[in-house]
Amino acid sequence: MSDPFIIISAPNGARRQKHDHPALPIAPEELAACAEEIVAAGAGILHLHVRDENNQHTLDTDRYRAAISKIRAAVGDQIIIQATSEAVGRYSSAQQMQMVRELRPEAVSLALRELCPQEQDITIAARFFSWLRSERIFAQYILYDRDDLIWFETLRKQGVFAEEQPFVLLVIGRAPLPASKSLLNVHSDGPWAKCGFGFSEFAVVCDAVENNGHARVGFENNIHRKDGSLLADHSAMISFCKEQAKGAGRKIANADMIRKLFSLE
Repeated sequence: MSDPFIIISAPNGARRQKHDHPALPIAPEELAACAEEIVAAGAGILHLHVRDENNQHTLDTDRYRAAISKIRAAVGDQIIIQATSEAVGRYSSAQQMQMVRELRPEAVSLALRELCPQEQDITIAARFFSWLRSERIFAQYILYDRDDLIWFETLRKQGVFAEEQPFVLLVIGRAPLPASKSLLNVHSDGPWAKCGFGFSEFAVVCDAVENNGHARVGFENNIHRKDGSLLADHSAMISFCKEQAKGAGRKIANADMIRKLFSLE
């Protein structure tokens, strides 16, 4: 029996600006309005990035708290807010982990290659991952290619993540990769979601629906319809996800269902 289908919405990301799409939410008030839209459309998780005074990526906890406060005021607990710890070339692994410790978000996404790239990093990373588990912070580990997946499995078997089957995000199309490295046709043994950059987003959603996975969609990854025109709003790809899930007989998981599925209550 298939699990309920989780739709993660990534409405802004670290790089795009309003000249890319006028509906890209940056200010806390815009993120709150976006949260209302995506909750109504069917998303269960909001993948959140915040920006500095120059609209550049930041891990500033005060800016995170301001955005989260506005989102919670708008939609309450109807969505899980997943903060990103992404470095974007600006932050060290120590700074990323410190941000999460200070913010203590309900959920967080973590790029494995940034936080634990080598064996010498395992001890510190394992301590951090164990802390996440003890604090009941819902972690999702981002994997960009098969080398990442092999490393992830090595660490998982060693118990580094403090849980048997962590939730992973398999990234497709961020950079050109040979077929031997791409995660396009890969599915994890544990709970997994995929996101696809550009037009690969559509195929990724279908693959996730058909193979008992989940999907992350949003302007961080793609802003275009299949015909090349701009997506009208954040609900468009969420609606596409729902249509595919309905065809496969999978229910859409709301935030409460996700919390129960991953024992987050």
